[in-house]
Amino acid sequence: MPELPEVETVRRVIGPQVAGRTIAGVDVRHPAVVARPSAGELAAELCGQRIEGLGRRGKFLVFSLGTGDALVLHLRMTGQVLVTPGDYPEKRWTHLVMQLDDGTQLRYLDQRRFGRFWLVRAGETDDFTGIAKLGPEPFDPIVSGSYLLGRLGRRTVPIKAALLDQRVVAGIGNIYASEICFEARVDPRKPCDEVNRAEYRRLAVAIPHVMDWAIRDNAITPSEYLAGEGRDYRNTPSLKVYGQEGEPCRRCGEPLRNTVLEGRSSYWCPVCQKRGSKRR
Repeated sequence: MPELPEVETVRRVIGPQVAGRTIAGVDVRHPAVVARPSAGELAAELCGQRIEGLGRRGKFLVFSLGTGDALVLHLRMTGQVLVTPGDYPEKRWTHLVMQLDDGTQLRYLDQRRFGRFWLVRAGETDDFTGIAKLGPEPFDPIVSGSYLLGRLGRRTVPIKAALLDQRVVAGIGNIYASEICFEARVDPRKPCDEVNRAEYRRLAVAIPHVMDWAIRDNAITPSEYLAGEGRDYRNTPSLKVYGQEGEPCRRCGEPLRNTVLEGRSSYWCPVCQKRGSKRR
């Protein structure tokens, strides 16, 4: 699933291409990708609207529209967004196409069809997309050691699993939770209620640092993005631990390990991320 850095990459590539464009028509090929309202209503209400810009909240993309409406998209596992020429070859799992007034198309592709669109009308309370339940962004100054201790300190789940809770910090997924724990030198297996204050402080520093690094590392041009069909924009060789079981740790040379925590693969260094002391 794309995590915050990948969704931010999509925003940075797609946003400038659609800002200021008017939606001339909408073709929903697979109604299941539209969560609210119906596919027919979505197409009718979007037609003629001007796209003012593209924002992001956590892992959600938010198209701001001229009427004050917002089109919200969550890519889930395999969702892709492309801006293409009108005659660009179309993949068979293209489920929604917006015709833009300059002749280009905004296409939504999703091989597994897990992604969803919602239309939030101007003045409407958004109690259906899930955005209202999100915690602060990783770059919000509120994300401090004290904040993490207050939100997680009484839990007994492994700290790496707790970092995936979007209500605590928005946008962290499985890959970057492993990277954050490594950066902070915190054992990902350690229960939250045993993580000490110094470790929570290091995690609070590591969260924005890792996310900012990943966003910068994922930088890609629009032409490169289109050539990769909106998929090949994560520079995985730069990851320090994720997916590298058995490889030498970049700090100490010890072979990295993989542990399954709460059903998710979690990569770590047994030397640099020792269990350490309990809460002090």
